[in-house]
Amino acid sequence: MGRSACAAAAAAILLLVCSAAPSWAADSAEQRLPGELFRDCADCPELVIAPSGEFDMGSTQKPSEQPVHHISIAKNFAIGRREVTFAEWDKCVTQAGCKFSPPDQGWGRGNRPVTNVSWDDTQEFLVWLSNTTGKSYRLPTEAEWEYAARGGSTTPYWWGKEIGTGHAQCAECGANDSGKTEPVGSFRPNAFGLYDTAGNAAEWVQDCWNPTYRAAPNDGSPWTSGDCSLRVLRGGSFADKASAVRSSARFRYDQGVRYYANGFRIARDLD
Repeated sequence: MGRSACAAAAAAILLLVCSAAPSWAADSAEQRLPGELFRDCADCPELVIAPSGEFDMGSTQKPSEQPVHHISIAKNFAIGRREVTFAEWDKCVTQAGCKFSPPDQGWGRGNRPVTNVSWDDTQEFLVWLSNTTGKSYRLPTEAEWEYAARGGSTTPYWWGKEIGTGHAQCAECGANDSGKTEPVGSFRPNAFGLYDTAGNAAEWVQDCWNPTYRAAPNDGSPWTSGDCSLRVLRGGSFADKASAVRSSARFRYDQGVRYYANGFRIARDLD
């Protein structure tokens, strides 16, 4: 799927996700369509199907986002519609899948995105969810994340060229600058049906850190070389300025360190 076709498909996907009823019955063939919503168990995190396609990853705005390079993602994949929540994480702790119960800064748990989790912590959640469902969960790759976050857009933010107001939760995002996270899904989704890909909680992805995109994979796979003691975070957080919640913005953090603005969303391949 080329870039223009991808953008056209994004509009159709948004219409589908806004009207679709999620399902969670087992489907061994996994014949799922782009934009389809589903869960792998009744109270598992909700997934949306991102379509195969192509896009230009990165920007000319910062050295770490260069060079802009073309990515081709050959297959549809499933990605979390929302950031993983405290409620979902707490279930993992209750069932002894996750060892660490992160603090919520006094903001409340429930449907707020889980934060204060390290990249290493996320791996425990993914193993627990995989064992619970019989499916192989993982973090999105950095390329998958940007592709899904853009939702077919080519502008700095998926909604346009300017930050505007009322699109996301960040320090310069407008009227709802509360200095804390908001419940997931508090703002409208992008054209692929994903919520909070800009702001709220910064999101861990699978890739090791590299300071530029030189020699980066071009097929959507994870970059497994570089400094793997550092992992990539995408999307920015409630505490970040507008430039940090651009679709191309990227950061690094020690994989074993917990921080009050860092969370994640899940992904998995289709069988």
